[in-house]
Amino acid sequence: MAIKTVGVLGCGLMGSGIAQVSAAAGYKTIVREVEDGFLKKGMGRIEKFLAGGVEKGKLTADEKDKTLGHLSGTTKLEELKDCDLIIEAIIENIDDKAQAYAVLDGVVGPHTIFCSNTSSLCITELAAKTRRPDRFAGLHFFNPVPLMKLVEVIRGLTTSDETYHSVFSFAQSLGKEPITAPDKPGFIVNRLLVPYLLDAIRSYENGLGTIEDIDKGMKLGTGYPMGPFTLLDFVGLDTTYYIANIMFEEYREPVYAPPPLLKRMVLAGRLGKKSGHGFYKY
Repeated sequence: MAIKTVGVLGCGLMGSGIAQVSAAAGYKTIVREVEDGFLKKGMGRIEKFLAGGVEKGKLTADEKDKTLGHLSGTTKLEELKDCDLIIEAIIENIDDKAQAYAVLDGVVGPHTIFCSNTSSLCITELAAKTRRPDRFAGLHFFNPVPLMKLVEVIRGLTTSDETYHSVFSFAQSLGKEPITAPDKPGFIVNRLLVPYLLDAIRSYENGLGTIEDIDKGMKLGTGYPMGPFTLLDFVGLDTTYYIANIMFEEYREPVYAPPPLLKRMVLAGRLGKKSGHGFYKY
């Protein structure tokens, strides 16, 4: 199936990035937010990112204008009615997602594919909330979306072969490197990454070393671009805590259990870079 028009639900950090790369690839892209204020903030983020790219010589002013020309915003789900593919990037809450799917099911054509950018929820369960479980898949982008090359493509139990191949090809058309991941909490990347991050917190709790020394050790000793605590602050401690709880609920293995310190930092509002205070101050 030819994908020409793409809808994106949510214009936050992830949604705006997905909308940007979709528009940059030449797709007519419509991004939807619940309020004008959120929409303006997200669209402003895209314009700022593109303007920065022009200043740094990474893209031309013409390329920036073409990307913005393919992009439009709305607060109405009904305006996504002509989309061939809709990527949902809203809050990690099944009920909120199901509510949006229910409205979209009633306005889009039967050919439209739904994808979720969820990092932790079950794709098969989300697909079951729609009237098109065979035309539903996971499309997990990484932050920041315009810069990160990887996309995980997740096929649920009901995802058809045609849908899987269409979504995989779409990810490639964005200039990304897609990989196929199983419909299990954490998929591939977070299944390996989250235990590492949680173990770093536990090691710090047990006196292995200072936050700075652990970060420096992993960065300089293993070639990682950043240490675990810097990465935790960047991802968001609340996000990590949320994903860890879902993974622990599924697997019931101690390696996925959130350490006490992580829980207390989230309760204290020390969420990382976005709150100005996490393991480091910003």
